[in-house]
Amino acid sequence: MQIKAMRIRCLRLEIFIAFLFMSAFCIAQTPDVFRAEYMFMPRNDAGAELSRIKLVANVPIKLKDSHNLIIGSEYNRLAYDLQRNDIKLSEEGLNFFHIIDFNLAYVHRYNNEWRLIGVLTPRLASTLTNPLENGDFSFNATIGGFRDRQNIDKPTRLVIGISYNSTVTPRIPLPFLYYEKRFHPKWTYVIGAPKTGMKYHINDKQLIQTEFILDGYFVNLQNSTILPDAGFASSISSSAALATIGYQHNLSKIMSVYSYMGHTLFQAGVLRDKDRNDIFTLNDDPSFYFRAGFRIGL
Repeated sequence: MQIKAMRIRCLRLEIFIAFLFMSAFCIAQTPDVFRAEYMFMPRNDAGAELSRIKLVANVPIKLKDSHNLIIGSEYNRLAYDLQRNDIKLSEEGLNFFHIIDFNLAYVHRYNNEWRLIGVLTPRLASTLTNPLENGDFSFNATIGGFRDRQNIDKPTRLVIGISYNSTVTPRIPLPFLYYEKRFHPKWTYVIGAPKTGMKYHINDKQLIQTEFILDGYFVNLQNSTILPDAGFASSISSSAALATIGYQHNLSKIMSVYSYMGHTLFQAGVLRDKDRNDIFTLNDDPSFYFRAGFRIGL
C-alpha cells in the first residue's frame, strides 16, 4: 500500500511538472535571453546529494505586426551522488545526467491584451555514456494564451493553455493555469504551477519572494542497471515539492541576480524498468535546497 500510494503521489507530481512546467516559458513577462543558475541539495538521511547547473539562452526575432518568433535552448547538468550499501551508482556510470531542450516558440498578437503562444520542445535526456539512442529523445508541446494588464491600479498577468509531454503517462494534453496580481504597491501573489507564492517589493530594485515549487526530471539510462530482486532499470526520475524563500536584486531593467533557500515537502527519486514502472526507490527523504543565479531578460 505504501508503494502504491507513493506511485500515485509521483504520478500527480509528474503530471504537474511535465505539463505545467512548460508554461514557465510563457509565465515570465519576457523569456530569458540568458540565465545561469546553480542548485544544490546537500546529502540527506537517504545518503543522496544532488546538484544542478542550468544554462538558458533564447533569441527573440521580431516579425511583422508585433508577432515574435523565439528560438532557444536550455541545458541542465545534474550530478547525483548516492551513498548506500544496496546500490552503487558510481559503478554504473549514473552520476551525471544531461537534459537539453531546444525551444521554438511563436507569439501571435491577438489584440492589445492577449497573445497566443505555441511552443515546440524536442528534448534530449540521457546519461550520454554511449552513442545516442531512441530512449534519449522525447517531445513537449504547449499552446496557450497570455494576457498582461500592467497599466491598471492592480496589474495582473494570466496564462492559460494545454501542454503535452511524451514521457508522462497518461499521454494526453492537460490544461494549465497561471495567475499573478499585484494587489498592493508592495505585494504580489502568484497562483499556479510549477510555482505559487508571494512577492514583497522592497523597492524597484529589490524584492523578497516565497515560493511553493514543483520540480523534477526524467532521464534515460543508456546502460541498464541490474538490481537485485528488481530486474533491469532503464530510466531514472525524480519528483519534488519545495517551499523556499529568496531575494532578488535588479541590476538594471533587464538584468538581475537572485538566491533562494528552502526545504522539500515531498520528494521521490526512483529507478524504472522499460515499461516505466517504479522498481527501486533511491531517495524519498527530505532535503534542504539552495539555488542562485543570474538572469538577462528583455
